[in-house]
Amino acid sequence: MRVLVTGGAGFIGANFVHQSVRERPDVRITVLDALTYAGDEASLAAVADKITFVRGDIADAELVDGLVADADLVVHFAAESHNDNSLSDPWPFVRTNVVGTFTLLEAVRKHGVRYHHISTDEVYGDLELDDPAKFTAETPYNPSSPYSSTKASSDLLVRAWARSFGIEATISNCSNNYGPFQHVEKFIPRQVTNVIDGVRPKLYGTGQNVRDWIHVEDHNTAVWAIIERGTIGQTYLIGADGEVDNKTVVETILELMGSEPDAYDLVSDRPGHDMRYAIDAARLRDELGWRPQYGSFRDGLAATIDWYRANEAWWRPRKDATEAKYATLGR
Repeated sequence: MRVLVTGGAGFIGANFVHQSVRERPDVRITVLDALTYAGDEASLAAVADKITFVRGDIADAELVDGLVADADLVVHFAAESHNDNSLSDPWPFVRTNVVGTFTLLEAVRKHGVRYHHISTDEVYGDLELDDPAKFTAETPYNPSSPYSSTKASSDLLVRAWARSFGIEATISNCSNNYGPFQHVEKFIPRQVTNVIDGVRPKLYGTGQNVRDWIHVEDHNTAVWAIIERGTIGQTYLIGADGEVDNKTVVETILELMGSEPDAYDLVSDRPGHDMRYAIDAARLRDELGWRPQYGSFRDGLAATIDWYRANEAWWRPRKDATEAKYATLGR
């Protein structure tokens, strides 16, 4: 199988490439990545001789057309994904997440190529802390940031192209990923690397916001389950029942790293900060028989901390610039 992976030098995409090379030797992978600040070819160094890497923009129609023509499957991870950045400059999110997805859809329509679209639970907005409900594939979209609104737009494009043009597409909306190769601007790696550096972690607001966490390896096994066994035209939600509030996440990181659990600072909250996400992954589990490898968030977090401790050479070059940016925001 010839697989085009967009955003394959980013966090989730790079892990997908590593996992696919390791577990599916019959798959031939081409990675398309623009190598913006969030993408890093070094994330693929260990598999560089087993894949083809193309640096380019998913909104480049001529480039995308040629790559899709030579593929049996497109797995679309590429996205601008940081909420804070979308608040300060929304345009890159519109270009990549909307225009880029449109460009891919036109190419797979032209060449009859199977397409899987990676999305987020943030398209559904948020839930109240005391609400027993969880997101399902039928939950109405209610995005609350430029990031989530552009991802919602891309999802709707996929649904429209599947219905109007009959492309063979599936969509997955995942909960918050964590694990190796995640940029240090993100919540968990930022706090882990701060503790490594002897810096107190920082927590938005009071830390009551709840996220439904899933280890990136578990997310990507679910993606393959959908590709191989999922129903064309269907949307699957990927989650591992990992609801934890941000305060508990920081305290658990500190505990696992041998620090006092209250050794963190509170900073001003982010505008429009969603309160709670929660995924109902029943369709994925019941229809496709998928189960997460990590039995608990704590186990996955411990493995992630070990990875960042062992791979300082990967994240160190990004750390100072990231913290300088946060300092200008007072966060």
